[in-house]
Amino acid sequence: MRKTLRNLLKLILFLIVFIVLYFATAFTFSRISVNGDLSKNGPISIYIKSNGVHTDIVVPVKTKQINWSKIFPYKNTKDKDSSSQYLAMGWGDKGFYLNTPTWGDLTAKTAIKAMFGLSTSALHTTYLDSIVLSSTCKKITMTEGEYKLLIRYIQRSILRGKTKKAIFIPTNAVYGTNDAFYEASGSYHMYSTCNTWTNRALKFSNKKACLWTPFDSGILKQYP
Repeated sequence: MRKTLRNLLKLILFLIVFIVLYFATAFTFSRISVNGDLSKNGPISIYIKSNGVHTDIVVPVKTKQINWSKIFPYKNTKDKDSSSQYLAMGWGDKGFYLNTPTWGDLTAKTAIKAMFGLSTSALHTTYLDSIVLSSTCKKITMTEGEYKLLIRYIQRSILRGKTKKAIFIPTNAVYGTNDAFYEASGSYHMYSTCNTWTNRALKFSNKKACLWTPFDSGILKQYP
């Protein structure tokens, strides 16, 4: 009995130390900036939009570099509205996206699978009519070269079928009438979150970013 109790106490202590180190590392690394000397202003505007937890990368639907509606067709949304000018894209755990419409729907099984990379991932795309700048929606200007790098990064996150098209996920778990889900590459876990994906996108595009962050706040702080 005593041995069991000691082992239980050791496990609890380990978990406490792990959690403290995780948050301490996240706090420290999110405040270390990279690419600040490489980032340049340019003619293309993108946005980092947060809902308070999760970040999306928002891009113009059509530029001379790419037409995102060819990859993520309007017809895959409920309203099929082709007039939207912006597309928000976020990467995350597929099970969490599809099985957790609200925090009240979160189960231990879904959370554990997401934390430890035991599930597949998905891209959530949302067509938007307009953008409103705020403390949770930051504008970033890019050169054409930087935007091409961002396009390359996002395209690497897309799983494609035999036809080379993004694999659409038919589901009723959409959040509205203007969004859809697609299969994505990579595995979500506590060290590679939706915000880590966004932060890596900025780093890959030579834009100012955090050294590493699992949370949205670190990214938003880079663009006051």
